[in-house]
Amino acid sequence: MRLAMIGLGRMGLNMARRLLRGGHDVVAYNRTPQKAEELAGEGGLPAYSLREVVEQLPAPRVLWIMLPAGSAVDDHLTALKDLLAPGDLIIEGGNTFYKDDLRRAAFLAEKKIQFLDAGVSGGIWGLKAGYCLMIGGPREAFDQAEPLFETLAPAEGYLYCGPTGAGHFVKMVHNGIEYALMQAYGEGFQILEASPYAENLNYQEVAHLWNRGSVIRSWLLELAEAAFTGDGRLTGLRGIVEDSGEGRWTVAQALETGVPAPVIALSLMARFRSRETDSFSDRLVAALRREFGGHAVRENKEGAG
Repeated sequence: MRLAMIGLGRMGLNMARRLLRGGHDVVAYNRTPQKAEELAGEGGLPAYSLREVVEQLPAPRVLWIMLPAGSAVDDHLTALKDLLAPGDLIIEGGNTFYKDDLRRAAFLAEKKIQFLDAGVSGGIWGLKAGYCLMIGGPREAFDQAEPLFETLAPAEGYLYCGPTGAGHFVKMVHNGIEYALMQAYGEGFQILEASPYAENLNYQEVAHLWNRGSVIRSWLLELAEAAFTGDGRLTGLRGIVEDSGEGRWTVAQALETGVPAPVIALSLMARFRSRETDSFSDRLVAALRREFGGHAVRENKEGAG
């Protein structure tokens, strides 16, 4: 299948690569052209404007947008609406608030342009391991794009979640759970660090141990093991933990629907607090975000050895 990938950041570039390796033709577009040209060296088809993107696609056209949530998505959709034809399909795969999907789908439907929302998880490891995909929108549009989902995801790694907004809604809750899991690991290791046994404990070995038959084994613990390798007390970074917005949306949704979610809510509050202190648990949560998603961390210049 031929499609366009619009937005070649940490996620979009590697997704385009995985699609190319899976036998698809990828028209590559980025605000700055260097990444599109980089992908051209791997078999991609560079485009230098949205009009060029559209001209290189057969009808019905399929375009996948991987841009930061917010105005950048709206700006691109507005421009593309004028360039596309009825029956074309846009897949929006960023970390988007699901209520924005409802508005955008209605906006594109004015010209009979189809719209799918796709929650994407996998971070910087997705190129090799595949991406977990949560998709919402019209079922017929999902069926049309399914060959792309099959290539991007590992076995059983994608799901049609329901009508417009369902994909990003499920991804939003996924990220809320992620906040809570990372916070629990961070707090647990901080309790170890504050204990009389801390000087005898190698946290890389502890993380490795807990992934061998333990009920708390997980990929996040594998990443914790990697994070502790070479910096066993994470002194080389500061425990300042940013948030992408999806934890806030999850908590807001819990409030809107009257669902008690104290653990997720408190994990979000802990991220806010991390910007005022520098605890061991925050350093581990920051390190885990770096390990799975390539998110930026703030180095601790004084603590680095």
